[in-house]
Amino acid sequence: MPASPSGPVTSRTRSWWGWGYTDAHPDDAECVALGALLPGTPGRPLPVPRVADLSIGRPGVTPPNALAHLVTTDPGVRAAHAMGKAYRDVIRALRGRPGRIPDLVARPTDDREVADLLDWAGGRGVAVIPFGGGSSVVGGVEYRGDAHRAVLSLDLTSMDRVLEVDTVSRSARIQSGALGPVLEAQLRPHGLTLRHFPQSFEFSTLGGWLATRAGGHYATGRTHIDDFVQSLSVVTPAGPGTSWRLPASGAGPSPDRLFLGSEGALGIITEAWMRLQERPHHKASASVAFADFQQALEAVRAIARSDLSPANCRLLDPGEALLSGASHDGSSVLVLGFESATSPVDDRLASALDVALAHGGRGGHSGRGGHSGLGGTPAADGGAPADTAASAWRSAFLRMPYLRDGLARMGAVVETFETAATWDRVPSLIDAVRTEVSSVASKATGHPATVNCRLTHVYPDGAAPYFTVAVAGRPGDEVRIWDDIKAAASEVLHRYRATITHHHAVGRDHRPGYDLQRPDPFALALRAAKDALDPHRILNPGVLID
Repeated sequence: MPASPSGPVTSRTRSWWGWGYTDAHPDDAECVALGALLPGTPGRPLPVPRVADLSIGRPGVTPPNALAHLVTTDPGVRAAHAMGKAYRDVIRALRGRPGRIPDLVARPTDDREVADLLDWAGGRGVAVIPFGGGSSVVGGVEYRGDAHRAVLSLDLTSMDRVLEVDTVSRSARIQSGALGPVLEAQLRPHGLTLRHFPQSFEFSTLGGWLATRAGGHYATGRTHIDDFVQSLSVVTPAGPGTSWRLPASGAGPSPDRLFLGSEGALGIITEAWMRLQERPHHKASASVAFADFQQALEAVRAIARSDLSPANCRLLDPGEALLSGASHDGSSVLVLGFESATSPVDDRLASALDVALAHGGRGGHSGRGGHSGLGGTPAADGGAPADTAASAWRSAFLRMPYLRDGLARMGAVVETFETAATWDRVPSLIDAVRTEVSSVASKATGHPATVNCRLTHVYPDGAAPYFTVAVAGRPGDEVRIWDDIKAAASEVLHRYRATITHHHAVGRDHRPGYDLQRPDPFALALRAAKDALDPHRILNPGVLID
């Protein structure tokens, strides 16, 4: 059954240098107010960067006439495709040093055009950087180095249709360039949803989620996009391929697993059959305060080991709770949310609250019928959050990337990173990160640093801590300081055998940590796959492997 060919249209302007929409960025006064929270920041913000002030050279290559209609050399478009949205990217743009700007930006509309662009690029030695929403925070959509004569950014957002909906099997065939809101708008008339809401939902695509193994809406159970995949269609320089659409299979190594998380280094994911759900009608949320963070960890571990399966089970430490407005008395806050398409969830919420209160929690303020504060998007379901702390956290969660950019304009260094470890190591890992990373940040800047933590996803055997580091920087030296913080964080994670990334992907920024985490025989197999599928080494050079 074909779906509607068009999703929601917005006239709002995307920022070429920072997060999201330009009209949502903090103004100068808000930037100054943010800077006042960090001792050592200057009294006024850096100016908003302009494309006109960049040095953008002429393209180093010209596409053939047969492909010229797919390609643009517009300076503004090229600048917007030069990098992702990590702090490192934002501060480079603010300082007028965005890095290598692509020579060309192409927007194919089907698999054949993708294949033709790859054929041409391979024959000319042109690097191809796959690009969806551009929300990468790990250097995944930029070119570094000088090994290629030119760089082509392959923007897939013109391939944004839900092509088929199978209501019997409750799945859909979707083009990879569909942004989150565009995808959901086309599924809504069928009463179905993919129900994958990462923080970047508005500004990221299905293909980006698949290529980075993105984590989404669910804090337990189906936490990653992997869990929703039935089949993938991929175009590689060696040819196209489509896996069989199956509910499950034990037939050898999974072909889908080769490309999930491959970050465009092995091929371009162009379509996917995705498992869908009925839209949830029953929702309930609650928040519980804890005076002791360790008791809060124990409460979360107990809930994760139960069969309650909350959609949201996010624990905020005191700093994170204060920053989001969920608590102002030094408490940690656990935000719980349950949802179902078929039956009420009040009993499940009540049982989870009993567990939390038995571990020293207090309050248990709850609400029903509203959005459960799950960190998706205001447009996801509508409704007003019923629990004040959950509502405050969700609002802050969606606003946080904009505030980070405001702090960057004040010369602050703001880094976020996430990981996952087994429960036996989680408490000491969190303590080590707080102590060691804050020490490195303070020594590098001469200013006091703040390190906050929240748990974003939890499992019966472990959890995914997410850290935010903020410190006043030194003018012009922000990238080096950011690199020092990143290196210190990676060293702690490696020492505790915690993953270099739970859901942000590897890109170029996490390569050193990924190289240490990856088994040597797997590295050999990955390099062999790269040689076979991308013989000219044009696809996203430097990502995952050299």
